[in-house]
Amino acid sequence: MSDSNAAESAWARVDTTVPHSARVWDFLLGGKDHFAVDRAAGETLLRLFPDFAMVARLQREFLIRSVRYLVSEVGIRQFLDIGTGLPTANNTHEVAQSIAPESRVVYVDNDPIVLVHARALLTGAAPGATDYIDADVHHPDVILRGAAKTLDFSQPVAVMMLSIAGQLVDEDNPKDIIDQLMDPLVPGSYLVLSDGTNTNPALIEAVASYNKSAANTYQLRSPERISEFFAGLEPVEPGVVPTPEWRPAPDRWDEPPAVVSAVCGVARKP
Repeated sequence: MSDSNAAESAWARVDTTVPHSARVWDFLLGGKDHFAVDRAAGETLLRLFPDFAMVARLQREFLIRSVRYLVSEVGIRQFLDIGTGLPTANNTHEVAQSIAPESRVVYVDNDPIVLVHARALLTGAAPGATDYIDADVHHPDVILRGAAKTLDFSQPVAVMMLSIAGQLVDEDNPKDIIDQLMDPLVPGSYLVLSDGTNTNPALIEAVASYNKSAANTYQLRSPERISEFFAGLEPVEPGVVPTPEWRPAPDRWDEPPAVVSAVCGVARKP
């Protein structure tokens, strides 16, 4: 199928009647690739939890710091970014390839509008590579088969899961899905994960309101429960911590939120 036909097929699957997390997140980050229903959902989130836009920004900053760490200090050159959302600034491939141009990045998402934009915007320059897989986190086998076309699984890979495990309900057994993604990878691979916590009453109310109409609901969990997703891996200091506290930039000028709304961590496969 040609890129134009693929784009037309993707557009045909876009549902503008219900909010989708990728488009709502785009709204929260100040993007323009969303619909009225997504803006309405985002505005409700901000009304109930005014710090939601800050949480989105802190998530992006953690992505940048973690990718820089893995490329510069560890030597990782391959990334599998699951639940990438709509392309914004400082995407995984942009951060990685700005340091090591040979870096290879595969993005995964299941929102058709993300597919349309990914084909146009998620392009890497030689000698690196950037690819996109239209797949769902519920199907790790599909993700791994698709990623193998671009990534060399005989070499370490960093799996990025930012705000995506929360889209798995407990009945999905998110830890099992994470293990299925990590098991085929060689030692020296990494898991980078962050998710929202159930420690902030305002956030709990906002997410409950969002879940009433969302195409894909979000599950807030305790920091302890999220920490369990790293079981069997070797945590990188400082461990699983509130998102702004993971190796913050030395010149950070703003104070982190007083109430924890999300935690994150990076861990190595032994």
